[in-house]
Amino acid sequence: MPVPVPRQRAIPAVESGQAQAAGAVGGPLKEEAHRDAAPTSGATLTLLLIEDDPVGSPIVPELLDSAGKPVRVRTARNLTEAERLLTDDVHCILLDLALPAPGGSDTDDELAVLHHVLQLAPRHAVLALTGSGDAERGAEAVRVGAQDYLVRDELDSRLLSRAVRYAVERKRSDTAERRLTESRLRAQENRRLERGLLPTPLLDGSSLRFAARYRPGRSRALLGGDFYDAVRTPDGTVHAMIGDVCGHGPDEAALGVELRIAWRALTLAGLCGDELLGTLQEVLEHERPDEEIFATLCTVDIAPDGRHAGLCLAGHPAPLLVRPGIPARLLPYDNNGPALGMLPGARWSRMQVELGAEWSLMLYTDGLIEGRVGAGGERLGEDGMVEMIRRQLAEGLRGEELLRAAVQEVRRLNEGELTDDVAVVLLDRTA
Repeated sequence: MPVPVPRQRAIPAVESGQAQAAGAVGGPLKEEAHRDAAPTSGATLTLLLIEDDPVGSPIVPELLDSAGKPVRVRTARNLTEAERLLTDDVHCILLDLALPAPGGSDTDDELAVLHHVLQLAPRHAVLALTGSGDAERGAEAVRVGAQDYLVRDELDSRLLSRAVRYAVERKRSDTAERRLTESRLRAQENRRLERGLLPTPLLDGSSLRFAARYRPGRSRALLGGDFYDAVRTPDGTVHAMIGDVCGHGPDEAALGVELRIAWRALTLAGLCGDELLGTLQEVLEHERPDEEIFATLCTVDIAPDGRHAGLCLAGHPAPLLVRPGIPARLLPYDNNGPALGMLPGARWSRMQVELGAEWSLMLYTDGLIEGRVGAGGERLGEDGMVEMIRRQLAEGLRGEELLRAAVQEVRRLNEGELTDDVAVVLLDRTA
């Protein structure tokens, strides 16, 4: 069977005011950044000195931090001892660059010992200690990754105390900036990936107009557990569906994409009604990570003449039908079957629906009707949604404007962000 190829990619409107790259620095990243931070007020600053002769070093034992408290100093004669002493409470490392290369092997790399320490302690601030005639080597150490370098002959207690505090703060700043950049890049990649997973309706040759609105409930996401699609088969029938995987995480979003792709492939292969839903249930049962996960689904197949359609409901709210001169109403849902994944071997009835010559058909997920109304516990519900759409239609709203207004109104009534995903699809036929 030939598959229609769209001439252009129509990206549906995605509402995701929470999808801010800067806001992506949270959760585990924020906790990890806190772990790498300088010591909080009241904590003791700890310095690890790595030098082959710490007894003869010019380090003043009575180092003081910014609060005037003594700095705890640990000493290590070699990298083996340093690795043993490098615990989480160490905030800064003072490294003698004159130490021999790790393992005692010959190498042309004058900073081999620094490279080893940076690899050993990537989360710690590092100060390089050089001789009076080796400033160039110290500058190179900073370019490699040390926070600063100090000249042994010029070292005193005040200078070292200030250098340690500076190194710790600079390391924390560098780490936070690096993680912020990484989180922004990940957010950009995730947005491109999730946007690419949204459907491109295959409706070439159809006179029906298509509009969609999508708002995930998951923070900083573009894609949630809701899914939808629309295709036109070679016989002129337009098939549309909308569904909802229980839950709001990335696993549910991935399962929703799998079900949408499976629905499109099965529809283009000629399946419809109970046969289609039964096969989708098999896909769900094989792909879901937990046996308690289920999905609701609403499918419609609109005849080539556009005047009537077949409707299947699997635990999903019934679509809303709008016709000129007749108040908007819900389609019959008496034969609503079980959600996919709830009952093995379930069957679903296909109902015939008369649409007429001119109409609008709105498919939606329960995120549109389960938002609260005001400060009480009452929810908008299907009746409240119908009244809301009737009012917006009376104001002259149609198509994309109608969907945008509906989602905004639901959010306003909820007095805040909706916790559930919201997807709305609108098909229009004009005389």
